[in-house]
Amino acid sequence: MIKVMFVCLGNICRSPMAEAILAHKVSQQNLSEFQTESCGTAGYQIGEAPDYRTIAVAEKHGVPINHKAQQLKPSHFDEFDYLMVMDQSNKQNALKVAHSTSEYELFLMRDFDTKDNGSEVADPWYGDSSDFEMCYQTLDRCISEFIHFLVEKHKRSV
Repeated sequence: MIKVMFVCLGNICRSPMAEAILAHKVSQQNLSEFQTESCGTAGYQIGEAPDYRTIAVAEKHGVPINHKAQQLKPSHFDEFDYLMVMDQSNKQNALKVAHSTSEYELFLMRDFDTKDNGSEVADPWYGDSSDFEMCYQTLDRCISEFIHFLVEKHKRSV
């Protein structure tokens, strides 16, 4: 089982969208050996559903989303093989939580971007529906490449 945790700040916009996109894509490709979750580095919205705009853009693209916000915990670094952060601030905050003995791989989500490799996934929170759509397009593109990376690394066939 390949376990992936997506991480953003509040866990109601970017990371639950990424979680839903990955779950949808692996389901479509019959890759049952994947497990995905998401969390936030802050505890602002623990237990809340994703932002209504996150839900709307996911539904627009036929991606089911069912999520309750949770905060990143030290145990997540032991439980998950890959932690995918949305920006440098998330990365710095996540590393403060990690156990020094945990074995995991941490990447910026856009390390897998074919258009703007290594930059950050912009937080659409203060934006409008077009910002959420742009976030979706970025995540969709990155997650497709991330799946290819995982399939190759773990010798799974798509």
